[in-house]
Amino acid sequence: MLLLSGMAFAQEVPTRQDTLATPIDSTKQKFDERVMSNLREISHRKTIMGKLLKAILVFDRREEELIGLDAELIQREYERHNYKIVRNVNIMTLDALGYSINDTTRIPQSFLEKAGNSLHIKTRRHLVRNKLLFRSMQPLEPLALVESERLLRQTDYLLDARIIVDERTTTQDSVDVLVITKDIFSLGGSGSYTPSSGAGRIALRELNFLGLGHQVRGSYRFNMNAPRPWEATGGYTVENIGNTYVRADLTYINENFYKEKSAFVRRDFFATNTRYAGAAGASQIDELLLLPPVPEDTVQRFADLGYHRQDFWLGRSFKFKSYNLGFEPRGRLITALRFINTNYYTKPTENFQDNMLVMGSVGYSVRRYYKDRYLYGFGRTEDIPAGTLISAAYGYERGDLFDRRYFGLDVSFARYNKDFGYFYSRAGYGSFIRGSSWEQGMLELESLYFTRLYENGNWKLRHFILGRSTIGINRNPEELLSINNEEGLRGFRSGLLRGNRRVVLNYEANLYTPFSLFGFRLATVAFADVAWLSYGNKSSPFRNTPYRGFGAGIRFRNEYLSFSTIQILVGYYPKIPQNEDFSNFRIYESSRPYYDFADFRFTQPGIAEFR
Repeated sequence: MLLLSGMAFAQEVPTRQDTLATPIDSTKQKFDERVMSNLREISHRKTIMGKLLKAILVFDRREEELIGLDAELIQREYERHNYKIVRNVNIMTLDALGYSINDTTRIPQSFLEKAGNSLHIKTRRHLVRNKLLFRSMQPLEPLALVESERLLRQTDYLLDARIIVDERTTTQDSVDVLVITKDIFSLGGSGSYTPSSGAGRIALRELNFLGLGHQVRGSYRFNMNAPRPWEATGGYTVENIGNTYVRADLTYINENFYKEKSAFVRRDFFATNTRYAGAAGASQIDELLLLPPVPEDTVQRFADLGYHRQDFWLGRSFKFKSYNLGFEPRGRLITALRFINTNYYTKPTENFQDNMLVMGSVGYSVRRYYKDRYLYGFGRTEDIPAGTLISAAYGYERGDLFDRRYFGLDVSFARYNKDFGYFYSRAGYGSFIRGSSWEQGMLELESLYFTRLYENGNWKLRHFILGRSTIGINRNPEELLSINNEEGLRGFRSGLLRGNRRVVLNYEANLYTPFSLFGFRLATVAFADVAWLSYGNKSSPFRNTPYRGFGAGIRFRNEYLSFSTIQILVGYYPKIPQNEDFSNFRIYESSRPYYDFADFRFTQPGIAEFR
């Protein structure tokens, strides 16, 4: 930590003191302020190091103001503008580096910011306009402003967005609207290399190809210690085709244990007022299915699984009547129908059959969003979903060996309060029914809580607690759960430990520091994980001694770039599975977020996924 903080600089600058005033005792300055002062002093020197620091560091960088960061996303002052005519929609797009969405007079200062912007193609205004749920010379519907702002902010190639009504030109029947967006540097990637083995990984992605909003991504692994030494993936996405919020996805995955070729066209219930959603596509999947372990196993055993699948679904949303023209009810009743056709050309066991599955579902959704910061990002505005979602699904599977029905029920809710924090809970159950017996069932329970943001000067702290349980009911022998990484203990990597029933508790503390290097903000992480796992459809996970993981590490991220979050963690695992020989300690890197929000938008009816 001392080495890192010696290389870093503070984000917030101490107030410049008048040269005639009494000098401040450096021993009374905060540590980050002393670091900043020392680096500023060095940058004024006419040395190579001084010139380098002056070129790459911005000493007057300020924390983004909390303008527009109200507790609730709906801004009540805009409600009086409902159903007024939108005269003009003015759009301002800002480049990725050196600009501020809250202070449009701010301009790039450092050489790196200016050079980076010269390599970046700024988002075109028509892409922003196509995301808006309101149009010029049309009435302004309730929720249109705040929903549009959220959709812009959730766009991959935009860092943040603000939509403002120009009160100076507002009349009793019309308004002018200003839309401000800020890009991220959309070209990014990641990589890793292990000198001892020569193994590595290269990944590249462009989130805004030629400024058109298209996404291109690809990755390549080499010199792997696996059945084949290389793996490759690729994908191409075209979003919001023809201003319809329809997106097209092409995916290619060629890995050792999983291969996929797929093409889909889809439209989600992207906003509260979305009336229709659906998807259509086809895929070809080849994977190695992990077989049930036996006590004498020292290596994993797999069987081949391969199939073609065609998938179609369509959903319709209905809103409830409201006699208040200034109020838009958030509740929606949604129905959906789905058709899945699966044909296996490689079957690992007799439990797999060619089948056609028809499913229908009905649900009730209430969605609202809040704003906060320092959750999964490092200061950018983040939308926190809250609300209620209740859905029930019923289906019929016609197979070449047997026919059966399916029933599923899912209930979830979340609440947010700026003083209390965020609490989310979900319960889901799904099972096939053949005759009078229920098979391949699953019960899922999940809760997530994070505290409010605790602040002490430039330091910020937040705690996360996540509890999950997955209980298999009459599952097939080859349907197995693990507690590896995101499924249980982060950093854990057992190849043999599998079961049918799992309970996991995770705790994490994130301390956001005021330090940054080349724009990459620094946070420290401490975690503790506990997981129970049992094998057998009538087993209890709590009869076994739990597996545990403890660790700490650092996390880097530059919000203005499309690079993934970089994490370097040290983990300790007191209990090691039998027949496996690996160290109790592990140092590893990760770029995947361990927690995520569950949006309360209605999705396609489907089989509960057992993983």
